[in-house]
Order: sequence, then C-alpha cells, then structure tokens
Amino acid sequence: MASPVVYFWKKAPFIRLLPPFAAGIIIEWYAQLPVLFDWIVFGIATSFLLFFFLATFFQLFRFAWLNGVGINLLFMTIGALLLWYNDIRHDRQWFGHSYAGNESMIVTVNEPLIEKTKSFKANGTVNYFLMDNKSKAAKGKIILYFMKDQSATTYDSLPPGIDYGTQIIFTKPLQEIKNSGNPGGFDYKRYSLFNGITHQIYLKPGEFEILPSKKTTIFQQVFYPAGQKILQMLRDNIRGEKELGLAEALLIGYKNDLDKTLVQSYSNTGVVHVIAISGLHIGLIYWLLVQLLRPLRKIKYARWLQPVLVITGLWGFSLLAGGQPSVLRSAVMFTCIVIGQSMTRKASIYNTLAFSAFILLCYDPFWLWDVGFQLSYSAVLSILIFMKPVYNCFYIKNKWLDHIWKLNAVTLAAQILTLPISIYHFHQFPFSFILTNIIAVPLSSIIVLGEILVCAISFIPSFAVFIGKILTWLIWLMNSYVEKIEQLPFALWDGLQINSMQAIFLYGCIAGLGCWLIEKMKKGLQFALFCLLGFFVLRTFSFIDAGKQQQLVVYNIPRHSAIDFIDGRSYLFTGDSTLLTDDFTRNFHLKPARILYRTGVVTNMPGLISIDQYISYRNKKIMLVDTSLSFTTAAIKQDIDLLIISKNPKLYISRLTNTFNIKQIVFDGSVPAWKLNYMKKDCDSLHIPYHDVSEKGAFVMRLN
Repeated sequence: MASPVVYFWKKAPFIRLLPPFAAGIIIEWYAQLPVLFDWIVFGIATSFLLFFFLATFFQLFRFAWLNGVGINLLFMTIGALLLWYNDIRHDRQWFGHSYAGNESMIVTVNEPLIEKTKSFKANGTVNYFLMDNKSKAAKGKIILYFMKDQSATTYDSLPPGIDYGTQIIFTKPLQEIKNSGNPGGFDYKRYSLFNGITHQIYLKPGEFEILPSKKTTIFQQVFYPAGQKILQMLRDNIRGEKELGLAEALLIGYKNDLDKTLVQSYSNTGVVHVIAISGLHIGLIYWLLVQLLRPLRKIKYARWLQPVLVITGLWGFSLLAGGQPSVLRSAVMFTCIVIGQSMTRKASIYNTLAFSAFILLCYDPFWLWDVGFQLSYSAVLSILIFMKPVYNCFYIKNKWLDHIWKLNAVTLAAQILTLPISIYHFHQFPFSFILTNIIAVPLSSIIVLGEILVCAISFIPSFAVFIGKILTWLIWLMNSYVEKIEQLPFALWDGLQINSMQAIFLYGCIAGLGCWLIEKMKKGLQFALFCLLGFFVLRTFSFIDAGKQQQLVVYNIPRHSAIDFIDGRSYLFTGDSTLLTDDFTRNFHLKPARILYRTGVVTNMPGLISIDQYISYRNKKIMLVDTSLSFTTAAIKQDIDLLIISKNPKLYISRLTNTFNIKQIVFDGSVPAWKLNYMKKDCDSLHIPYHDVSEKGAFVMRLN
C-alpha cells in the first residue's frame, strides 16, 4: 500500500500563513483602508474561527471551508493592522498633525554625524513643541543637516558639542521631504516614510541652540562607542583609502568612507552583496562561534550554554553593525536554526525561513518593500530549491575542482530567483557574476575573519599591523580583480526595464520550469511556456509604445540644467556639459528616465531645428533662456509654446510679454531660489502658467 503524500507545506505551516499576511500589508498600503474597517474584518475572521472551534463533529466537515477563510482573513487583517499602526502619520502624537512652522522644536540627535560635501547629516527624533511658553510632547523623525565650515579642515568643521544623544532647540521651519519627480527616479519620499522620517531641516550656526541635557539609549551608550573603537582599530592597521573604506563596510557596515566608483564596480559585476552586511557575514560569525564553543557540547551540564552564547554573539555583532535590516533578518534566521538544533528537532528549513520573515514583518511591515529583504529571502530560497539540481548537472572526481564547482553551483542557484528582482529594481544583469563570485566570496570571508583577528589582537600593535598589511593586500587584490572583470566586454547587460507584471510572469516561468526539471511535471512546462508568452507579449507592447513616444523632459537636478528631446526610442540631450562627465549625477537623475522610456542617445534628431535660443520641434516653438537678453516691443507678437528659464539671467517676464505670447513657463533646477520668488509673482500677475521643477518635479510635455 502506497504511503499517503505529505506536501511540504503541511510540514511548514508558516509558508501558508505568510502570503495572506503579506497580502494584508500590501492591500493596506495601496488601498489606505480605514483602521475601523480592518478591525471589523478582524472581528469577522475571529468569529469564523470561534464558530469552527465550537462546532460539532458533523459541522466540522460541513463548514470546513470557514476554517481556511477565517485563518486567511485573520492573517490578512493582522498584516493590515500592523502596517496601519507602524505608519507614523497615524500616531496621535505625530508632530505633523499640529505643526504650523513657527513653533520652537526640541529634537534629539539619534546617531553620530555623517560628513557630506557641504554639511553634516544625522537623523533626529522630535521630542517637544514649544508653543506659548508651554511644551507639548511629540513624536516623529526628521533629517538634520548642519552647515559645514568650508574654510576649516574636514573634522575641525564638525559642529562643536553635537553627537548622538545631543538635544537641540530651533525655531526654523521644517521642510517636507520630496522626491525629485524625475521619471523613473527613486521614491525617496516613500523610502523615508517607511523609516518614519517625514521632514528635514538645514541649520546654520546661530539657528539652533544645544541644550545641556542628553538623551541616549542603552544601545547608543554601548554599541556606538564600540563601533567607533572598531573603526579606529581598522584605521590604525589598514592602509589605503579604498582598502580601508571596504574593510569598514565588510566588518560593521560603515559605508561613509566607501569609494563610489568601487561600489559601482562591485554592483556591475554582481558582487555588491559582499559589501553589504548580510547573511554571508552572519553565517561567518555563526560558524566561528560554533567552532569556538564546540567543547561545551561535550560537557553534559553545559550544553545549554553553547546555543545561548552563539545567539548572544550573533545579536551582539548585529547590533554592533548598526542593526541594519539585512543583519537583523539574518540574525533572526540563524537564531531559529540554533534553537531548532538545540532542541534536537529537524525543523523544515522552509518553515524556518517563513517564520523568520513573519517575525521581521511583524516588527516592521515596511521591510516588505526593502530590496535587500526581497533579495535575501529569494536568494536563500533559490539556493534551497535549485542548488542540488544545478550541482548534480556535472560530476567531478577531483576533490578541489568539485569544491570550486559547488561554490559556483551555489552562486548560480542564488541567481535564479533573484534575477527578476534584480532586473526590476536595478535594470541590469551582470554576466560576469560567476567569475567575480568565485574569487570575491571566499576572499571576502577570509578578510572578515582577518579583521576580527586584528580587533582581537589590537593590544599587540606590532602583530596587528602585520595582519593589517596582509589584509590591505588582500583587499587590494579583490578590488583590482573586480575592477578588471568589470572592463571585460559584455560583462554587464545594462538598461533593462520590466514592470511588476512582467516580473510576475518571469517568476511563473521559473516556477514552471523548476517543476518540470525537478519534479518531471509536464504541466509545469506548459505553465512556464504560458508565462513566457505572457512576458514577451507585454514586452512587445511596451516596445511598440516606446517607439511611438514624442516628448520633452525638463529634469529636476539641483543647480543644473538638463533637457531631453525624445522621439521614439531616441533622445537628444541639451543642458550642462558637466552632466556628461559626472557619472554619479547622470546615473542618479537622468539614467532612470532613459531606461524607463527605452531610449538611446543620438547626435541629431529629425525635425528639430535650433537657432540660438529658439527651438522648433513637432510643431512646438520652444525658447531656452539662460543668459541676459533684451527684446523690443513687437507689433505682432510671436507665439512661444514653452519658455524654459535656466541659471540666473537678468530677465523681466513682463517685458517678454511685449514681444511674445507665452503659453507655458518652466523654471529648471539651476534657477536660484531667491529669483524664483520674483518670477513666480510676475507669472501670477500676468496669468501665465508656470512649472518649478524644484518644487513639482520634472516637467514632461507630450508632443504627439
């Protein structure tokens, strides 16, 4: 008699509970349902479960469906309620409910200041309002920028007396955090809101006062000084700016000294996960602690001490690294593994994975949108499912070659489920990831262990310096290797663009192929082909739409002028020439839009005629003004469909109207703020519509 089939989700209940829980979080965010509605649905779900619990034996079979409906509704509403209550805007004490802009505000600096080009930055927590000589408790987070003294040396310009825990008071109005509004750009406003931050302020000397009292937490008192001590140990023993910056990021996730071009190289070659503190680092700490504490397992009355010390070490390192989401989720995962092993139970790894995700989302449901969260779990799940099938594709007798192939099999398996996410968020796929991972992963592991050794022996300076020199050389070797691989032809497939529906079709195709190849299910192949067809149909339509587009984009780039004329899948750029050489600014502000529109650069565009400051394109007359001009009064006024004002020209709009009939004015990001106020008043008095990109985001004008 054949034994009954036990599906894996029967052994892993959290796999069935996690999807409705995540669905509730997503529905609540996008639908913004009232909390009363969520509580009503919660009550209905609880009633279903209560009825099922009190039902008779006959009713259990007749109304079995109520159990499934009740459980799914319950976890959906739990997810929705968690998100609603985690949204700072729903807190009654959130300062945004009553803030008018003229109140004095007491704020606590939450972290050590981070140095920027012209300022120091830190997050702050709002504590009180001061209105009519009365204090009112408040909640919320803001970003603090302190003006840097440009004449001073780097750290001499640090505002005196300001550190984590410092309380300051100021009256200057806060500014709401806004997005750049450029097409395809990063949603910084939503990202900040997910972290509880809604406003920002730029403070100059004299615009704030430092209060004598400090407000620190145990975490800040213990782990911030420890983190600074570790950084100082690394700085004393590791030489080279690039090498030191990477060493700091590898060990405790300190990224302020990282070289931007180096980070881009790691990203382009598919090993940026090496820099981010993640499961790789927590796994190393876990392995090291298990090896060091292995003797405790042989002592009968001390066996319980090993898991306790391992978990303590994992969380101590996680908090030392700043408690970043990637670290915390890895710590939760390994904590579940340690507990399962200590209880001598072979728990399903899929259930452990789902349970850890559930715990993390209960703590912060906004992590569901965190790219690192998505990549971390998709990579682990992908390795669990596909590692053995990929590894079994080749049989290698040689022991060392087999180890190398096993490492590559892990890398290949991890890429399978992370591929759609990587393309969706980063619009690229590094073909060279195998070549870089095979060297960077083991080498970075050795470097992390070496850094731990340096910190452990720092009381022996000569030995620590010797190990530091070896680490410096190893980091240089890894950096050089990654940068060389990046220069290989066809190392990166860049400019990829897919929407969320296309990403879902890709996952459906992967799931179907996996069922066909691993479980030999013919329906899996049919489902994969259907999803692949759906993916290409959507992609074909997106290319057809891109081929028909004709528009003009005035970008929002602070202190810069940038305009794209788009015709089909081509764009012609006009604006500041510095943007052609500034890779960071171009990649951040311009590249996302060009990927979104699927366009490539051309040197000339059919139908576009440019004479001095006048441009004629697609029956539209456009005038670009970035220098001082004078115009005489005309008997017959010339029509101007769009006037784009840049930089700081000596210009009076009221005089321009004596020569032109202006239908629309756009102020780009290079116009000084003080001048904008005067020009906007002129536009209002003349009833001319205007668009300020620094306030409203990029201006997009369709020309067809």
